[in-house]
Amino acid sequence: MSLLNYKTKYVIIINVIILIMKNLKKRRKNMDVKLEKNERIDDLEYKGYKIIQNVEGFCYGVDSVLLSDYAREIKKNTKVVDIGSGTGIISILLCAKTELKKIYGIEIQEDVAEMSRRSITLNDLNGRCEILNINIKDVEKYLDKNSFDAVVTNPPYKKENTGLKNIDKKNLISRHEVECNLEDIIEKSKYLLKDLGELFMVHRAERIVDIMCLLRKYNLEPKNIRFVHPKVNEKPNLVLVRAVKYAKPYLKIDNPLYIYGEDGDYTDEIYKIYEKRKK
Repeated sequence: MSLLNYKTKYVIIINVIILIMKNLKKRRKNMDVKLEKNERIDDLEYKGYKIIQNVEGFCYGVDSVLLSDYAREIKKNTKVVDIGSGTGIISILLCAKTELKKIYGIEIQEDVAEMSRRSITLNDLNGRCEILNINIKDVEKYLDKNSFDAVVTNPPYKKENTGLKNIDKKNLISRHEVECNLEDIIEKSKYLLKDLGELFMVHRAERIVDIMCLLRKYNLEPKNIRFVHPKVNEKPNLVLVRAVKYAKPYLKIDNPLYIYGEDGDYTDEIYKIYEKRKK
């Protein structure tokens, strides 16, 4: 047998050993991470990443997945803030999909922040992701001005005192502008971002006028918007927005994104975003 064949076999064996060790490390972490009542570990089906969720709390939805994909062009070695990070889903997915240097998740609810920290540990992301249990209104006490390359946010959609309010406090805070509102988030995004830093947001399509007006008010120029429709011929229920601090005016309306096809199954683009094969 040639020396080349020996070297090839040696490399294969070493790679197999490394893979086995990584899997064993992940299993040990799964065993070390404590689950509280009503919590479960969900497989994100992406590079082995997982997340802890409370079945009685606010679980992530398609909007968070869409936002993480929308912001996946975040550049290498950048610093990012995830405002209203909740379970940590967007922070975890961005760590998986980009080469960002550090992301800070800001979450006001103590138990939700603690749960997301355990998800960070579960995925061995403690060096790249840090959860701050603070109110975004107090961010100046914890993070420096003009020091971040990007901000991502999936904020509460409903204005305070509008719509049907959920009795559960956690869901109320997640869905309604109780602890902070859209203007708070946009104002603090301007504080955090460097000049020409990017803001990525997902929100209800019905709030697009509020979003555009507030972005301009705080010198975050809207550069891209993409409406998300449940199906073709149905009105959009979500909108994805990209804005740039102190950029020149020019807005591009991206092609609409459809969640479901006529057959009731996900569209090809949604399968691509989830990185799954169509059945």
